Amino acid sequence: MSLSSTAHYSHMPTPVSAPILAGKHHPTTSTSSFLLSVKSSQDSPQNPSTYSTSLRRPTTQKPIRTSLSQRSQVPKNPLKNLVNSQNTPTPNTPPSDTLSNRLWLSSKLAPPPPPPPPPLPQLLKETVESGDGNGISENSENSGTEEDEKGVEFREKGKIFVGNLPLWIKKNELAEFFRQFGPIKNVILIKGHDDIERNIGFGFVIYSGPTAEKSAMKAVEFDGVEFHGRVLTVKLDDGRRMKAKTEGRARWVEGKEGNVDDYRSKWHEEREGSRKEFQKVLETHPENWQAVVRTFERIKKPSRKEFGLMVNYYARRGDMHRARETFEKMRARGIEPNLHVFTNLIHAYAVGRDMEEALSCVRKMEEEGIEMSLVTYSILVGGFARIGNIEAAELWFKEAKEKLTTLNAIIYGNIIYANCQGCNMDRAEALVREMEEEGIDAPIDMYHTMMDGYTMIGNEEKCLIVYNRLKECGYTPSVITYGCLINLYTKVGKVNKALEVCDMMKMSGIKHNIKTYSMLINGFIQLKDFANAFSIFEDVIRDGLKPDVVLYNNIVRAFCSMGNVDRAIRTVEEMRKERHRPTSRTFLPIIHAFAKAGETRKALHIFNMMRSSGCIPTVHTFNALILGLVEKRQMEKAVEILDEMLLAGISPNEHTYTTIMHGYASLGDTGKAFEYFSKVKSDGLELDVYTYEALLKACCKSGRMQSALAVTKEMNAQNIPRNTFVYNILIDGWARRGDVWEAADLMQQMRQERVKPDIHTYTSFINACCKAGDMLRAMKTIQEMEALGVKPNVKTYTTLIHGWARASLPEKALKCFEEMKLAGLKPDKAVYHCLMTSLLARATVAEDYIYTGILRICAEMAEYGLVVDMGTAVHWSKCLRKIERTGGGITEALQKTFPPDWNSHKTLNAISDICDNDDALDENDGNDPFYNSDTDDEAYTNFDESL
Repeated sequence: MSLSSTAHYSHMPTPVSAPILAGKHHPTTSTSSFLLSVKSSQDSPQNPSTYSTSLRRPTTQKPIRTSLSQRSQVPKNPLKNLVNSQNTPTPNTPPSDTLSNRLWLSSKLAPPPPPPPPPLPQLLKETVESGDGNGISENSENSGTEEDEKGVEFREKGKIFVGNLPLWIKKNELAEFFRQFGPIKNVILIKGHDDIERNIGFGFVIYSGPTAEKSAMKAVEFDGVEFHGRVLTVKLDDGRRMKAKTEGRARWVEGKEGNVDDYRSKWHEEREGSRKEFQKVLETHPENWQAVVRTFERIKKPSRKEFGLMVNYYARRGDMHRARETFEKMRARGIEPNLHVFTNLIHAYAVGRDMEEALSCVRKMEEEGIEMSLVTYSILVGGFARIGNIEAAELWFKEAKEKLTTLNAIIYGNIIYANCQGCNMDRAEALVREMEEEGIDAPIDMYHTMMDGYTMIGNEEKCLIVYNRLKECGYTPSVITYGCLINLYTKVGKVNKALEVCDMMKMSGIKHNIKTYSMLINGFIQLKDFANAFSIFEDVIRDGLKPDVVLYNNIVRAFCSMGNVDRAIRTVEEMRKERHRPTSRTFLPIIHAFAKAGETRKALHIFNMMRSSGCIPTVHTFNALILGLVEKRQMEKAVEILDEMLLAGISPNEHTYTTIMHGYASLGDTGKAFEYFSKVKSDGLELDVYTYEALLKACCKSGRMQSALAVTKEMNAQNIPRNTFVYNILIDGWARRGDVWEAADLMQQMRQERVKPDIHTYTSFINACCKAGDMLRAMKTIQEMEALGVKPNVKTYTTLIHGWARASLPEKALKCFEEMKLAGLKPDKAVYHCLMTSLLARATVAEDYIYTGILRICAEMAEYGLVVDMGTAVHWSKCLRKIERTGGGITEALQKTFPPDWNSHKTLNAISDICDNDDALDENDGNDPFYNSDTDDEAYTNFDESL
């Protein structure tokens, strides 16, 4: 039964069948009493005494009360007290005052009221007009009393009317004047229709607190006081304005207003038209923000609804500043925000990741007595989830559970998303179980969230379990579902599996979007498969999709990884032509590539280009520039960039200082490394395992192993576990000193702590064995590696060849060289250098396998085009002088690997001087640059550089 139909019961007799048609069941006694009442009123229209007696009879009211008490499921009538106090039949009650005039909502809770009586007879009407009869006079007195009671009901306690105000007066000035009587809750200035920036000369002041009424009475005493040149009119609010609004609303609900357009002004018509146009643009063209703002500004006097819609629009766009500006404009107009407007503003700050301001809005809501809803709690949980603050998200979720009776899937989805982003999948699974126990069905987005969480931790098995569960629950996999699978396989390095998912998408009739293509391209870039990455990009263009900023950033990164920086710069120019604004991530790989190549001027040029294009440099941009300079060991320029970073007002983070520490560690400058380590501590930055790795690297590089042990003790004190990289640095440090026992002890500690060694660990330990001359332990380590499935690489074989050369066993070195080629590994320049030096040192023994090995290696080096430097050529020529003083086959073959200017006049003179001085040759045999420990460390055992 609608509200409009309910209102008409007070004006016309209701048919008996009305409650039955409405689907309501009433007791028989009520219906029979209702029929008797109608019949008695129709049978005796000319008998006023009989009529008035029937009205005074209380039995006519009993059926209504009986029906209310018998229907226990219906909520209690909120107007019951009003019925009992003002509508109890008395001898002085006028016949025309029925229940239907006031209880227009009672038809939803009880049967319709009795119909109104017939018109009064002419004789009784004349009596009423003449004022004869006690009953009539008493009625008039009661009616006056009721009107006074209604007026009191509409009046708000502590509210005063202030008139004759200056038109330019502001709220704060009026509040300051009347605050002397008590605390003020609100000040309302009535604005004009034509000029909404100026008031029309009157307003209201509302006091707050338990003494509000007393404060209002004191303020009324200021009636007639001069205020800014005007004599004020101050009096208590009589409720006239609120009464007019209530009566007008009641007339509109009852349908008595008639044609509203008859008395509307042109201003009202224009305002209504602009409001409708604003809502239309907001629904049809939300992407055109200029049109939305333009239509909103055309509304001459926006209401709370329009302001709320505009705040919500800015919130969805993430424009928290304009959302706040609109919110403050609304309050300046005298419109107090409600729960909906506050929630939209909190949403704007949550999207903008400014949760401090969002919490300030929550505190303002509490001050104004507005309770938070489930939507508000969901927005807060989701906002903290976006910034990765899981603890705060859990606290607000706990508060929502305590204060609200029921939760929905949205707030559960936000808290599950927070835990998935924090890789806390155990808690996420517990929340899913809790949600299912509450009887809340998980939407498909929650399955996607769980799949993304398992992707982040690399748990392929559970991700596929969620995917299969999604299909079992009747959901059809969408492009987002397949995108989660593609993201999983690209991150774990199984691009072939990702391509199989693409085939599944094609069979299901689902087309790729920009995000799925970006995932595929990113996967191929991680595998250094740039050809397939660019072929995927061609598929994007072929499908008619427009690349977005993320896709362009991946292409720029691919070109920089290939070393084609110029093509990357042209890609940035293409982005601008397509009206895509490059971000700081766009310029990061370009800056890093130039800095790594030692082209600091070009890197700074790109840095300035980024600034001119409107991108504000971030700490990550400076870190990329510093990292490139550190990799080229240009530490002075790296420190200059760090100083410029501080001047720009950007605080370095722990990664910045760790990069600088790694640079000084590579140079073996322990003092500088410890200096920047102290800065990390003093700035209150987080000390992680990477910071300690840089410090350990500096200590081990400079041979200060006792300092390295002190650093490891501090790591234990900070509860930072040692990982594989830390052990690699320590083992390599002891290997540099040839201390195989300390290195073996570290290997044993790795097994006890269940830290899995990698190829670098084994290679460093083999290097320690080779330097100690313990080749038997080195060969056992090779067998242990192969048993665990770790295959030796080029550096491992290079270390073994070097070890056999130190042991003066060139035949073992040749055998190891052949095993390396059988394993499918291509020897590099260091391997040939090591092996050739070993063979030349033992060539004086004049064994056939040595001559054959030298000739074969020389032929391979000439075939691969390998040319040694001048120092190596000079050293080898000294060895050749001992073997073939007048030249021969070995000399001719070996000279093919010498530099082109070997036969210059200056070089020949230098060689003749060396050859004439046999004593000098003997002395220099002990200073072989290959066997020099520093050269050896730089060339072969500096495996920690890969860290």
